[in-house]
Amino acid sequence: MPSRVPEGQQRGWIIAIGGAENKENDRHILERFVSASGGARADIVVIPTASRMHETGTRYREIFSDIGAARVTVMDFDTRRDACEPGRLARLAEARGVFFTGGNQLRLTTLLGGTPVAKLIRAANARGVTVGGTSAGASILSEHMIAAGDEGSTVVAGSVRLAPGLGLTNRFIIDQHFRQRDRLGRLLTALAYNPFAVGIGLDEDTAAVIGSDETVEVEGTGGVTIVDASEVSYSSIDSVEEGQPACVLGLKLHILVAGATFNLHTRAASAGALRKSKE
Repeated sequence: MPSRVPEGQQRGWIIAIGGAENKENDRHILERFVSASGGARADIVVIPTASRMHETGTRYREIFSDIGAARVTVMDFDTRRDACEPGRLARLAEARGVFFTGGNQLRLTTLLGGTPVAKLIRAANARGVTVGGTSAGASILSEHMIAAGDEGSTVVAGSVRLAPGLGLTNRFIIDQHFRQRDRLGRLLTALAYNPFAVGIGLDEDTAAVIGSDETVEVEGTGGVTIVDASEVSYSSIDSVEEGQPACVLGLKLHILVAGATFNLHTRAASAGALRKSKE
């Protein structure tokens, strides 16, 4: 479950990136993460555990340092025992920003789920620390995580596998590389099983930036697909056989781009800055 926000404090930013964010020319998304983590005073820990590529952590350390972060540490985890080490926990407790790289989200949950590191990061976000991730690192942020699933746009029984995520929030379920990998169907299927949550589908080079007021802002060059299942009037997901399409009625869908917003509490979408620019 998400950690309780201490009295008098505000929950930190949650920044979920759909993968393949621009790291060279226009690094606006990663700059937003550094800014939310303290700007020139940013103290960031990069966790590249999802990736099998040794250079992943080093690359993000160089990027965040080049953007202007004051301190960046790469902290990898090879075993669950690593996630109990006092030195690692002490370093994480100092950070003002924690960033999960892409890779395999099940590797992240297998190594970190239920450990002191996971508990510390949840509590840190509740007291104001920014937590973000890209691709697999975005999927892990919520309580319910899509671990695997089929491509396509149809709701199909049994076509998605869910697993517990990091648990910063239970408000939404994230999917990434959304338009590029045709993942609408698996997000809809996840919501058919969990209609209380909001579905957030992140295109590549696009981020959902979620503040303490539970408003989703969009950064980047693509779109964010919001699926609201709160008014679903009928679903056959419980009665069709595995592998068969299911009927779901009453879903509400929004497509947001940079400037538009969605409030996770009121379920209200707004064109925001886009409307103002037209006027």
